[in-house]
Amino acid sequence: MTKRNTPGRWVLLVSCLLVLLPVGAAAQQGKDMVAAHFDRHAAQYGEIAQQIWDFAEVSFQETKSSVLLQETLRSAGFEIEAGVAGMPTAFVASYGQGEPVIGILAEFDALPGITQDRVPERKPMPTLAGHACGHHLFGAGSTAAAIAAKEWLAASRTTGTIRLYGTPAEEGGAGKVYMVRAGLFDDVDVVLHWHAGDRNSASVYSSLSVVSAKFRFHGVSSHAAAAPERGRSALDGVEAMNDMVNLLREHVPQETRIHYVITSGGSAPNVTPDFAEVFYFVRHPNTPTVLEIFDRVVKAGEGAAIGTGTTMEHEVLDGLYALLPNEALARAMHANLAQVGGVQYDEAERQFAEALRESLPGNAPPLELAASVDDFLAMEFTIPASTDVADVSWVVPTAGLSAATWVPGTAAHTWQAIAAGGTGIGNKGMLVAAKTIAMTAVDLFTN
Repeated sequence: MTKRNTPGRWVLLVSCLLVLLPVGAAAQQGKDMVAAHFDRHAAQYGEIAQQIWDFAEVSFQETKSSVLLQETLRSAGFEIEAGVAGMPTAFVASYGQGEPVIGILAEFDALPGITQDRVPERKPMPTLAGHACGHHLFGAGSTAAAIAAKEWLAASRTTGTIRLYGTPAEEGGAGKVYMVRAGLFDDVDVVLHWHAGDRNSASVYSSLSVVSAKFRFHGVSSHAAAAPERGRSALDGVEAMNDMVNLLREHVPQETRIHYVITSGGSAPNVTPDFAEVFYFVRHPNTPTVLEIFDRVVKAGEGAAIGTGTTMEHEVLDGLYALLPNEALARAMHANLAQVGGVQYDEAERQFAEALRESLPGNAPPLELAASVDDFLAMEFTIPASTDVADVSWVVPTAGLSAATWVPGTAAHTWQAIAAGGTGIGNKGMLVAAKTIAMTAVDLFTN
């Protein structure tokens, strides 16, 4: 891939995007072809999504999921480059030649520690992970969009390249950061993406910048009853750090989010633990502010080690920017989402959704919300979450949408998200996103 940062390229691109001409007959014909493609292959794409739901592979270990998507794309005529950016499960699938180059992002990792069966009441599965963020739908839907766009490119003999990026480890691994660093987006003109959700929207928003790190404390083991004076508890170090960070919350900007879990705290109460570990996320809309707050968290860890007679070391696992929004691209995507429309439940899906809705907290919105498309909003808005899509957005103009793959009112990272995502409700929302992305690609190739 060659880098194309020619003088005036970005000015020309932004100027073109800001003046979105009416969709011509050729573009609408292409969109009709895309819609027909999904009518023919909806069941196939749903089966792929549900296979990945069953695999439920965590970050950097998505071997079967990655292979399945690669084989699907290869069978559709894409050239595959596997193991890119030093990650065995990352890949790039390309079709076509010349400019523009339109990239589509695909994720496929599951969340550890939360599982659920395909039923509307709580029923954990005997597995280690579940698709509580809908990345099985993300990967399969983006793959479907790329194939639909490729079919139209081939039939219309339009010049350009469609490229699907198989991006592992969004959940705590920042796979896209490594792909950006490897230069895999240097020659791309626009990147499109989407995410599972409880509504259909393509509004402009940003996200939270984040730094994640593990803090490891080392002490001295001893018999906790017979010789406590000889011990220096690493768990004491972790608990002291957590206490100080919780005091810190009063003295940081209100948009800040700090979360942690103790990943190791000893094995037996009668043994003073000589090792303990705590895993932290620090978030804020502004990246420099995140770094400042993180430095204060580190100092809390250092102070905890001094006070407990232990030692501490920390390892930064990843850091992400806040998403850089692009209003012109977002408006183009919203126009296509409005044309596609929302999710229509059949009777069985509606019964499932009504039963699951009973488990949602508070006054959950009506199920009819899944069938509608939110009005477009262009405002300074930050979603209270982080994504490695953000790092892509700082090197390539990027736009995304959310689709109603979950029952309205469902939050991400919940058992309700896993349950709905494992049914036809998830598949239908996925197809809304896939159609919207493929149609937006047609606009970008023709306009």
